[in-house]
Amino acid sequence: MASYHVRSNSLPSRPHPITSEVDQRLSTLRSSPATSTSSSSSSICHEINGLQDLHGCVDKLLQLPLVQQALGQEQQKILVDMLLDGSLWILDVSSIAKDALLQIKECVQGLSSVLRRRRGDEISSEVKKYLTSRKAVKKTIRKALKGMENKCSSKTNEEHETITMLREVEASTFAVFESLLSLISGPKASSKSGWSLVSKLIHSKRIACEEEESDMNEFVKVDAALSTLTSKSDNIICVQNQLKELESNIQDLEEGIESLSRHLIKSRVSLLNILNN
Repeated sequence: MASYHVRSNSLPSRPHPITSEVDQRLSTLRSSPATSTSSSSSSICHEINGLQDLHGCVDKLLQLPLVQQALGQEQQKILVDMLLDGSLWILDVSSIAKDALLQIKECVQGLSSVLRRRRGDEISSEVKKYLTSRKAVKKTIRKALKGMENKCSSKTNEEHETITMLREVEASTFAVFESLLSLISGPKASSKSGWSLVSKLIHSKRIACEEEESDMNEFVKVDAALSTLTSKSDNIICVQNQLKELESNIQDLEEGIESLSRHLIKSRVSLLNILNN
């Protein structure tokens, strides 16, 4: 009696080392989630670096002939197309984050320059410009955050296990970008708990010089300090130091996002090639 070998849609019982590495990096990201209200720029940078490593592994995974063959099957192509839609959303969010950081950095540089000159009229004008810019950035970010809700697709019974893995990568990427955008925007003005954090700094004599404020991130600290800053304030030097630190942190975030974006684009191209073959 003749026997027939049926090809499975799943990866081999002994997973490829790249598959195992993707799983490992996903687990690492899940075990150290960045929270939106208390995360610092350094912790988000760490998460972004983790995403860079993860997406580097994903692109290697997408180069495997077995994976390309499986994802290229007709029943999987609609799911690959959904992943492409998700990757486009992530790139859009990445662009929003980069634009927001650039806008804030330019305002920080202008304000730092004015504070060095100690001219009262210019300080007041530049502070107003910074806070107005922050308000616009927050509005844009909150719109983006609202649009990100429920963007990750639900699992189906027919999908290849690599699709499931890529969905998990997509979800983890969205989560990190959500934390990044929340870090930049700070607490909502309508949130009593959020603005109580700002008030705590505004009414403190150590507004900008406090070394440890575990429930405040760098963006919120600067917002709070500038809310009471005048040309006669005795904390100008401390605010200058705070602005310098914020600018440095923004630079680190920008570099991380730029590098991550290159990985995202590379993986997207790989998916497009699979879909079009």
